[in-house]
Amino acid sequence: MQLFFSAIIIGALAALLGSLLGVGGGIIMVPAFKGFLGLSMKQAIATSLAVMIVTASVSSFRYAQAGLVDWRIAGFAAIAAVVAALLGSELMKSLSSDYLRVAFGIFLIAVGIYMLFFQKTVSG
Repeated sequence: MQLFFSAIIIGALAALLGSLLGVGGGIIMVPAFKGFLGLSMKQAIATSLAVMIVTASVSSFRYAQAGLVDWRIAGFAAIAAVVAALLGSELMKSLSSDYLRVAFGIFLIAVGIYMLFFQKTVSG
């Protein structure tokens, strides 16, 4: 029963932050699924991506209703994303969970540093 409630809380928090800030799967669900639910790093990554299908679909629909989606950019990025996702999912299966955990942590730190110190603020 605790697994059920933990999964609900993790999913809700990730969806809230995902729809609000464009983050969630990687930043919230992967560490939470690994740390609180005991999934392996590979399972945490794969499970978070499966959940993000719903979160991204609902949020994208709502943002499209508000006229906030640039469909030209989304279309080109989606084409590249399909190819990259195929490559990334195959590569992930061949890497160790320890390597993925370290790479994930380094990536989060690098993105945080970039956003805090090197990204210009744009009003929008």
